[in-house]
Amino acid sequence: MKMSVREARANFAAAIDAAERGEHVTITKNGKAVAEIGPPREPAVPEEGFWERNARIRKEMGLDKPLSRPLDDKWLEEFNDPAWTREIFGPEYFDDEPANE
Repeated sequence: MKMSVREARANFAAAIDAAERGEHVTITKNGKAVAEIGPPREPAVPEEGFWERNARIRKEMGLDKPLSRPLDDKWLEEFNDPAWTREIFGPEYFDDEPANE
């Protein structure tokens, strides 16, 4: 169904009724389509919460499996070494932190 802007203003209830029946109503201005009223679209992906989406994506990426080897103390010691952190992030990394005294 097509309606001009003027017709749509005068018969808005009729346009909404048509949309409820599943029809698409095209609103035209000077013969060009400018808007469409219709039934709501179904979501492409079912609604899911944050944790459900997180679990689905982790599974798709293969990240749901346990680590092949646990993080050992040596790795944690290297990771917490300030020299290593400066090497990775640069010498300015700690400039905004207060000095330990």
